[in-house]
Amino acid sequence: MARTVLENLPPSLDSTAEQPPLFDGTTRLYTAYICPYAQRVWITRNFKGLQNEIKLVPLNLQDRPAWYKEKVYPPNKVPALEHNGKIIGESLDLVKYLDANFEGPSITPDDPAKKQFADELLSYSDTFVGSVFSSFKGDVANEVDPVFDFLENSLSRFNDGPFFLGQFSLVDIAYIPFIERFQVFLSEVLKYDITEGRPKLAALIEEANKLEAYKPTKVDPKQTVEAFRKRLSAQ
Repeated sequence: MARTVLENLPPSLDSTAEQPPLFDGTTRLYTAYICPYAQRVWITRNFKGLQNEIKLVPLNLQDRPAWYKEKVYPPNKVPALEHNGKIIGESLDLVKYLDANFEGPSITPDDPAKKQFADELLSYSDTFVGSVFSSFKGDVANEVDPVFDFLENSLSRFNDGPFFLGQFSLVDIAYIPFIERFQVFLSEVLKYDITEGRPKLAALIEEANKLEAYKPTKVDPKQTVEAFRKRLSAQ
């Protein structure tokens, strides 16, 4: 079971904001409320009940502070974690790092078959994301049907729960931020329902929306549509 901790979310820091102390013993998650990659780590933190152990430092990605690239994380991307005198990046690496180095319920399966399937699905996640994004200017149904069908079939592998490995795991954390955004944009803008004919995917979304670890991380749908429209016009 996830550990539930209520918190007030801090405002995003822009280019005028002062840098928080670095390496003062506080563990910080540099994030952005709109970023799906950062959301993965945020969900993990919440699920493990680490709200008091890991401080959120949200950044305004449209007007990010210069000190973040210069002094904290030279790649200038989120997420990044400040812990034990070092800065670590990359979302899936951080999800695994939090699970291995902090208290709280595990998101990594013990069962060897589930571990193997988890590795396969994590490896596929970039393909999934790239395929859906590339479909925005093409024949959406023909291009995204196979990838969402793949998810539906993957959800049939284990029947001990509604999630990819049955029970909630790091695989769900990898996919849910993108499923959330794609469902909104494809439905509202491109009139494509990702759950039509996919009852297991619909059930996954329904169950995910009940998770206290996930609820506070969800993005305003209007922000998603606006961000994806910008991405589409830039292609």
